Amino acid sequence: MLSLVDLDKQKLNIDYKITYLNFLLEKTIQRMKPLAKKKSIQLKLSLKEKIQIEVDSEKIQQAIINIIENAIKYTQDGGIIEVKLFTEGKYAVIEIRDNGIGIPKESLPYIFERFYRVDKARSRSTGGTGLGLAIAWQIVSLHQGLIDVKSDAGKGSTFYIKLPMKK
Repeated sequence: MLSLVDLDKQKLNIDYKITYLNFLLEKTIQRMKPLAKKKSIQLKLSLKEKIQIEVDSEKIQQAIINIIENAIKYTQDGGIIEVKLFTEGKYAVIEIRDNGIGIPKESLPYIFERFYRVDKARSRSTGGTGLGLAIAWQIVSLHQGLIDVKSDAGKGSTFYIKLPMKK
Protein backbone atom coordinates (compact mmCIF):
# COMPACT_ATOMS: atom_id res chain seq x y z
CA MET A 1 0.00 0.00 0.00
CA LEU A 2 2.92 2.32 0.72
CA SER A 3 4.16 1.81 -2.83
CA LEU A 4 0.90 3.19 -4.16
CA VAL A 5 0.98 6.17 -1.80
CA ASP A 6 4.53 6.98 -2.94
CA LEU A 7 3.47 6.63 -6.57
CA ASP A 8 0.57 9.00 -5.97
CA LYS A 9 2.69 11.66 -4.34
CA GLN A 10 5.18 11.37 -7.21
CA LYS A 11 7.89 10.95 -4.59
CA LEU A 12 8.91 8.00 -6.63
CA ASN A 13 12.11 8.59 -8.50
CA ILE A 14 12.55 6.49 -11.57
CA ASP A 15 16.13 5.24 -11.56
CA TYR A 16 16.61 4.56 -15.26
CA LYS A 17 19.43 2.18 -16.08
CA ILE A 18 20.17 0.06 -19.11
CA THR A 19 18.57 -3.27 -18.20
CA TYR A 20 18.81 -6.61 -19.92
CA LEU A 21 15.11 -7.60 -19.81
CA ASN A 22 15.94 -11.25 -20.53
CA PHE A 23 17.98 -11.50 -17.32
CA LEU A 24 15.37 -9.56 -15.34
CA LEU A 25 12.65 -12.00 -16.45
CA GLU A 26 14.82 -15.06 -15.75
CA LYS A 27 15.47 -13.74 -12.24
CA THR A 28 11.78 -12.94 -11.71
CA ILE A 29 10.62 -16.37 -12.88
CA GLN A 30 13.11 -18.08 -10.53
CA ARG A 31 11.76 -15.98 -7.68
CA MET A 32 8.15 -16.93 -8.49
CA LYS A 33 8.68 -20.68 -9.10
CA PRO A 34 8.29 -21.75 -5.43
CA LEU A 35 4.87 -20.05 -5.29
CA ALA A 36 3.81 -21.71 -8.56
CA LYS A 37 5.15 -25.08 -7.40
CA LYS A 38 2.82 -25.05 -4.37
CA LYS A 39 -0.09 -25.29 -6.85
CA SER A 40 1.76 -27.52 -9.35
CA ILE A 41 1.61 -24.69 -11.89
CA GLN A 42 4.13 -24.73 -14.74
CA LEU A 43 5.82 -21.35 -15.07
CA LYS A 44 7.34 -21.10 -18.55
CA LEU A 45 9.60 -18.42 -19.98
CA SER A 46 10.09 -17.78 -23.70
CA LEU A 47 12.69 -15.21 -24.69
CA LYS A 48 12.33 -14.64 -28.43
CA GLU A 49 15.01 -11.96 -28.66
CA LYS A 50 17.60 -10.22 -26.52
CA ILE A 51 16.34 -6.86 -25.35
CA GLN A 52 18.17 -4.13 -23.48
CA ILE A 53 16.13 -1.13 -22.43
CA GLU A 54 16.37 1.82 -20.08
CA VAL A 55 14.03 1.22 -17.11
CA ASP A 56 14.00 1.17 -13.34
CA SER A 57 14.55 -2.58 -13.09
CA GLU A 58 13.35 -2.93 -9.49
CA LYS A 59 10.06 -1.16 -10.18
CA ILE A 60 9.43 -3.01 -13.45
CA GLN A 61 10.19 -6.28 -11.68
CA GLN A 62 7.58 -5.37 -9.05
CA ALA A 63 4.96 -4.75 -11.74
CA ILE A 64 5.75 -8.13 -13.35
CA ILE A 65 5.65 -9.91 -9.98
CA ASN A 66 2.25 -8.37 -9.18
CA ILE A 67 0.80 -9.73 -12.43
CA ILE A 68 2.41 -13.18 -12.08
CA GLU A 69 1.20 -13.45 -8.46
CA ASN A 70 -2.35 -12.80 -9.66
CA ALA A 71 -1.93 -15.36 -12.42
CA ILE A 72 -0.80 -17.94 -9.87
CA LYS A 73 -3.58 -17.01 -7.47
CA TYR A 74 -6.32 -17.38 -10.11
CA THR A 75 -4.97 -20.40 -12.00
CA GLN A 76 -6.14 -23.82 -10.90
CA ASP A 77 -3.71 -26.43 -9.60
CA GLY A 78 -1.81 -27.98 -12.49
CA GLY A 79 -2.26 -24.93 -14.73
CA ILE A 80 0.24 -23.16 -16.96
CA ILE A 81 1.55 -19.59 -16.94
CA GLU A 82 3.68 -18.48 -19.87
CA VAL A 83 5.84 -15.36 -19.86
CA LYS A 84 7.16 -14.13 -23.21
CA LEU A 85 9.46 -11.29 -24.22
CA PHE A 86 9.50 -9.79 -27.71
CA THR A 87 9.47 -6.47 -29.55
CA GLU A 88 6.49 -4.95 -31.28
CA GLY A 89 7.14 -1.71 -33.13
CA LYS A 90 8.78 0.73 -30.74
CA TYR A 91 7.93 -1.35 -27.66
CA ALA A 92 9.51 -4.17 -25.70
CA VAL A 93 6.57 -6.40 -24.77
CA ILE A 94 6.30 -8.70 -21.77
CA GLU A 95 3.35 -11.03 -22.22
CA ILE A 96 2.00 -12.96 -19.23
CA ARG A 97 -0.60 -15.59 -20.21
CA ASP A 98 -2.42 -17.98 -17.90
CA ASN A 99 -5.10 -20.62 -18.33
CA GLY A 100 -6.84 -19.61 -15.10
CA ILE A 101 -10.39 -18.57 -14.34
CA GLY A 102 -10.25 -15.40 -16.44
CA ILE A 103 -11.94 -12.06 -15.92
CA PRO A 104 -15.54 -11.32 -16.96
CA LYS A 105 -15.78 -8.76 -19.78
CA GLU A 106 -17.80 -6.35 -17.64
CA SER A 107 -14.97 -6.21 -15.08
CA LEU A 108 -12.09 -5.56 -17.51
CA PRO A 109 -12.43 -1.73 -17.54
CA TYR A 110 -12.01 -1.63 -13.74
CA ILE A 111 -9.25 -4.11 -12.90
CA PHE A 112 -6.50 -1.46 -12.72
CA GLU A 113 -8.50 0.63 -10.21
CA ARG A 114 -7.43 0.54 -6.58
CA PHE A 115 -9.19 -1.95 -4.35
CA TYR A 116 -11.27 -3.28 -7.28
CA ARG A 117 -11.95 -6.99 -6.99
CA VAL A 118 -13.86 -8.96 -9.58
CA ASP A 119 -15.61 -11.19 -7.06
CA LYS A 120 -15.62 -10.12 -3.44
CA ALA A 121 -16.27 -13.64 -2.11
CA ARG A 122 -13.49 -15.14 -4.25
CA SER A 123 -11.12 -12.39 -3.14
CA ARG A 124 -11.67 -13.24 0.52
CA SER A 125 -10.62 -16.84 -0.09
CA THR A 126 -7.54 -15.94 -2.19
CA GLY A 127 -6.38 -12.96 -0.14
CA GLY A 128 -4.93 -9.74 -1.45
CA THR A 129 -5.85 -6.09 -1.22
CA GLY A 130 -6.96 -5.26 -4.73
CA LEU A 131 -3.86 -3.07 -5.19
CA GLY A 132 -1.47 -5.28 -7.18
CA LEU A 133 -2.75 -4.38 -10.63
CA ALA A 134 -3.16 -0.70 -9.70
CA ILE A 135 0.50 -0.59 -8.63
CA ALA A 136 1.60 -2.42 -11.80
CA TRP A 137 -0.37 0.05 -13.95
CA GLN A 138 1.17 3.05 -12.13
CA ILE A 139 4.72 1.71 -12.50
CA VAL A 140 4.31 0.99 -16.21
CA SER A 141 2.67 4.41 -16.75
CA LEU A 142 5.57 6.16 -15.00
CA HIS A 143 7.82 4.52 -17.61
CA GLN A 144 5.59 5.98 -20.38
CA GLY A 145 4.51 2.42 -21.12
CA LEU A 146 1.18 0.71 -21.62
CA ILE A 147 -0.45 -2.19 -19.87
CA ASP A 148 -3.31 -4.09 -21.43
CA VAL A 149 -5.27 -7.29 -20.82
CA LYS A 150 -7.32 -9.73 -22.83
CA SER A 151 -9.37 -12.25 -20.93
CA ASP A 152 -12.11 -14.82 -21.35
CA ALA A 153 -13.97 -15.93 -18.24
CA GLY A 154 -13.23 -19.60 -17.66
CA LYS A 155 -10.33 -19.68 -20.15
CA GLY A 156 -7.64 -17.40 -18.75
CA SER A 157 -6.04 -13.98 -19.14
CA THR A 158 -3.17 -12.43 -21.04
CA PHE A 159 -1.50 -9.26 -19.77
CA TYR A 160 0.78 -7.16 -21.96
CA ILE A 161 3.34 -4.77 -20.50
CA LYS A 162 4.62 -2.53 -23.30
CA LEU A 163 7.69 -0.46 -22.53
CA PRO A 164 9.07 2.11 -24.96
CA MET A 165 12.46 1.09 -26.36
CA LYS A 166 13.73 4.67 -26.08
CA LYS A 167 12.90 7.24 -23.41
